[in-house]
Amino acid sequence: MPRYLSLIRIDEQNLPGEAPDPEFEKRMGALFEEITKAGVMLETAGLAPTSEGTRVTWSGGRLSYVDGPFTESKEVVGGYAIIRAADMAEALEWTKRFLEIHPDDWTVTSEVREIAEA
Repeated sequence: MPRYLSLIRIDEQNLPGEAPDPEFEKRMGALFEEITKAGVMLETAGLAPTSEGTRVTWSGGRLSYVDGPFTESKEVVGGYAIIRAADMAEALEWTKRFLEIHPDDWTVTSEVREIAEA
């Protein structure tokens, strides 16, 4: 069964100021329990803010390093999930359910891509 990477994209400049309400946390916990018991979720995590990151670029035969925050980026990867699904349709269904749990006033994007197996 193929694996899929879901990159969770957020606008770091416009994150909600308050902590998520307990109902959101409860809904997310229930979905994570369901997707894990179904054998779909392999790994997931949020990422530290870009202010704690460094971009490393290889160009012209040289490495360059740029410390965050990366203010020129409107959207950044805020987290990820690796899931095992029968096909892209199933991966997208789980992603849809994940996104629909979020409050209506949040903007969260997920880029879903199949992991190329060698």
